[in-house]
This record gives sequence, structure tokens and C-alpha cells, in this order.
Amino acid sequence: MRVIVALGGNAVLQRQQQPDAHTQVANVASSVRTLAKLAERHELVITHGNGPQIGLLALESAADHHLTRPYPFDALGAQTQGMIGYWMLQALQNALPGRQVLAMVTQTLVSAVDPAFDDPTKFVGQVYDREEAGKLAAEYGWTVKQDGDYWRRVVPSPAPQRVVETRLIRRLLREEVVVICAGGGGVPVIRDEHGRLSGVEAVIDKDATASMLAEALECDAFLILTDVPRVMRGFGTPGQSEIGHTTPHELRALDFPAGSMGPKVEAVCRFVETTGDMAAIGRLDQAEQILEGSAGTIVTPNARWPLTSTL
Repeated sequence: MRVIVALGGNAVLQRQQQPDAHTQVANVASSVRTLAKLAERHELVITHGNGPQIGLLALESAADHHLTRPYPFDALGAQTQGMIGYWMLQALQNALPGRQVLAMVTQTLVSAVDPAFDDPTKFVGQVYDREEAGKLAAEYGWTVKQDGDYWRRVVPSPAPQRVVETRLIRRLLREEVVVICAGGGGVPVIRDEHGRLSGVEAVIDKDATASMLAEALECDAFLILTDVPRVMRGFGTPGQSEIGHTTPHELRALDFPAGSMGPKVEAVCRFVETTGDMAAIGRLDQAEQILEGSAGTIVTPNARWPLTSTL
């Protein structure tokens, strides 16, 4: 099968208040053991989050008095793609001796008139209490919003239109290369009236990009691997329950938080509705069981897996 995996930043890098690079490298190496097992049996594309890392770099850039202006988010997105991609590349090469692995800095095309530019919603960086978030917002001109019990910076998150390098990724998969790409949703770019690409100040939702890319690459399965075992019905209530096998129609009838599970549910529903194939949300360390159908929340057109037909 051709499988695309969208890795949640918390599951792989284990976000901390002050992330330590050495610790994160060790976490990536540990996480990659599961991915290596998938790569042994399937064509594999890996995407990953970058929210904590890009937020930290943005804060450091804003506070650097040697800069005439902070680095823009497209440049920071490329930087985090390179950094996290390098960690994953090396770990996979060590886990898969003789297998070709490539980490790519990729661009994701968005619309210059996307309404998201006027309504920032994408959480980036660390969490703060309300008072500290307010001080930082006043000092750096941030927009901050509540994220659960804390507050975080938010930036525009336009809808992805296409990963610019899609054709190249498809060629690499035909050569049995394990591809790491579209980190953090990809570097957000637009085309001007002359067809030239340029970066924009935004962070694209990684799960939305992964869903779109999975469709373009004709993947058989789309997995969002995070730090929760299954999607929960009625999360946080006395009657909460795990969702096993389900359909997009059933999931869309439920209410999920916009800042956490909501985008993941939307991404898997869109992929299944468009392709008729399988998508799932679950724990990184249960990836193999998820593909077998014995773990995670499995989403298919008829709530069954394996599918008897994809037509």
C-alpha cells in the first residue's frame, strides 16, 4: 500500500515549555522505530508538525535586536522543515540501512485572498497564562487566543491548494524512496500575476496539507498519528467514549474542538469522502495495529476495514 503519515508534534517531539534539541532528537529516534516498520512493508510518505518549534524561533527572531525586522513565517517554516526533517532523515537512515530516504523542503500554494489572512486561528509556539500572553502580545504585536487552559499566539492559516513539488514526490515513491515532506503544512507561498512564487506570513495546518497530498499521490491510507489512542465522543464529559470504526457522516455529526481534534477530523473526513479509501487517527506507537484495523479511529465510507472495494 501507499501510506501517508501525518505526525503530531506532541507525539514525536514531546513539546516542553523550553524544548531541548538533544531531547527532541532522542524522541525522534525513538518514534522512528514505528515508522521504519511501516516503511518495510509499504510505500511511505511522512509529514510532521512544527508548531512549538516555529513559535519558539519566531519569538527568538522578534527579540533579536541585531535584526532590522523578524524573519517572516515562510522562512521560519523552511527552517523548521529542514531541522526536523534532518532529525527524521538521519534516524530513518539508521533504522533502514540500505533504504533510500529523502527529507524535502516543500512549498504549499495558497490563495492570496484567503479569508484566513484576516482571521488568525493557527496556534504556534509555547503556552502561557493569560497575563503573560497579554504582555507578549502588547510587546510584539501578536494576536493571542485561548487554547484550553492556556493562551497561545495565533497566525493566519490559509487553506492549502497544492504542494508545489507533488510531481517530484510521486517520482520518488516510484523509486521506493521514503519521503519526508510538507513539514508544518509546507512553506506557504502564492503566485503573482507573472506566475512567480513568493512566501507569505502564515502557517498552514499540517493535517489539511497531508490530506490534500494523500489525495494527489493516490495513497491507499492516510494516518494521523498523535498522542491519543482514539477520537473521543463527548470528550471531557462523564459519558465520553472511544470511537472505533466510523464514517465521515458519523464524525461530522459530532462536535470537536477547533484548535485540536477538529482539524484532524476534518482532514480524515475529506480524504475518505474524496477518495473512498481509508483514513485513521491514533497513537504513533500503534501505527501497525491501526493499519490492521485493531487500534485507532478508523474512518472508511462504510465503517469497515479492510475495504472489499475502493470503487
